[in-house]
Amino acid sequence: MDTLSYKTISVSKEEAQKKKEWVLIDATDLVLGRMCSKVAKLLRGKYKPCFTPNQDCGDNVVIINAAKVKITGNKLTDRIYLSWSGYPGGQKGVAQGKVLNDNPAKLIRKVVKGMLPKNKLADQLINNLYVYAGNEHKQEAQQPKVIDLNAIN
Repeated sequence: MDTLSYKTISVSKEEAQKKKEWVLIDATDLVLGRMCSKVAKLLRGKYKPCFTPNQDCGDNVVIINAAKVKITGNKLTDRIYLSWSGYPGGQKGVAQGKVLNDNPAKLIRKVVKGMLPKNKLADQLINNLYVYAGNEHKQEAQQPKVIDLNAIN
């Protein structure tokens, strides 16, 4: 038996940077959770054959029309995002619908960040996500390719 064929090949940081792509996603009428889970996989690079768990080998993702994302059920009013100032009585809660109306980019970044691993790599990966509430974005120079999230698992 040839043992060399069973060696695991890890991608170096330089090789991973060469294989990065720019991806454009239109969030119009996409369900928030399902979209963000696929975006987290794209950021992580899990769809690539050269996936390495400890490297940033994912793509750069640009999301447009974040304000038109669809949220199912009663989550707009029932889901509350809590923050605490550290002082007694300093806990505040904001409904998901208010966050979506005020800053839809913040909502999508928060949901995607929750789906990434809880380590230093996630802080690097979330910087590869660019979210815009409207139809315009600033990454035209990178020529992102438009993909359909419904086509990938």
